[in-house]
Amino acid sequence: MDRASLKAFNWPGVIFMAALLLAWELAARAMNTPSFPSLVTVLQLLAGDGRILAAQMTITLGRAAAGFALALAAMLPLGVFIGRTHRLGRYIEPAIDLLRPLPPLAIVPVAMLFAGTGSAAKISVIFYSAAFPILLNAIDATRATHPLLLDVGRSIGLSRAAIMRRIDLPAALPQIMSGVRLGVAAALLVSVSAEMLLSTDGMGNYLMRAQEEFQIARGLAGILTIALVSLAVNAIVSRIEQRLLAWHHARHAVVRGALE
Repeated sequence: MDRASLKAFNWPGVIFMAALLLAWELAARAMNTPSFPSLVTVLQLLAGDGRILAAQMTITLGRAAAGFALALAAMLPLGVFIGRTHRLGRYIEPAIDLLRPLPPLAIVPVAMLFAGTGSAAKISVIFYSAAFPILLNAIDATRATHPLLLDVGRSIGLSRAAIMRRIDLPAALPQIMSGVRLGVAAALLVSVSAEMLLSTDGMGNYLMRAQEEFQIARGLAGILTIALVSLAVNAIVSRIEQRLLAWHHARHAVVRGALE
């Protein structure tokens, strides 16, 4: 790690997390009760159940990725299309406003009715949870496209589809990526929650079995695994966002430099 990377690293956040973990360990040793296992005990179980946790986490990530990929493929073009076609938006937006407040787990009975209790039901619930952040951000970002860009597109003879593809989508990409990050977080959250209700495998099922057997340390090991994997996924999404929006960040850096 070079000097610039060391300077940009979030050292205060690392120090704060280390202090929290140290406080956890000291408090657990002071209380000395099975109801509050120490960090060392949880880490030992994490190492002992490493293969099981990896297998269960892989199943959960596969379902989350499938649901998120379907939501991205369906809702991104739909959001751009609705954002550009105002007449269509007047028909569809009441349905969006009706469905958006529903908690994803509230549609579990509907998913079971049409898709059974297999992976298809869980993926459909994950799809529902990730769909709205992507859709709404795509709609709002497309409508916020500067009218001058649209006039330029029309003046050079671009069709409506070409304007959406070559003007609306790139201009809306920064806000769309915010929706993508929210969608990823929702997919991971709901994948575990759905597995608690519908599954016989995955991290949700692992946590339920630990709860039923009153194995608090094993449950905390599962929670720690989910947290670490989620942190890694967030870092990957952030890196992808930086690559896709390098031009956007560079432009803002120039503006900040001019203001300073």
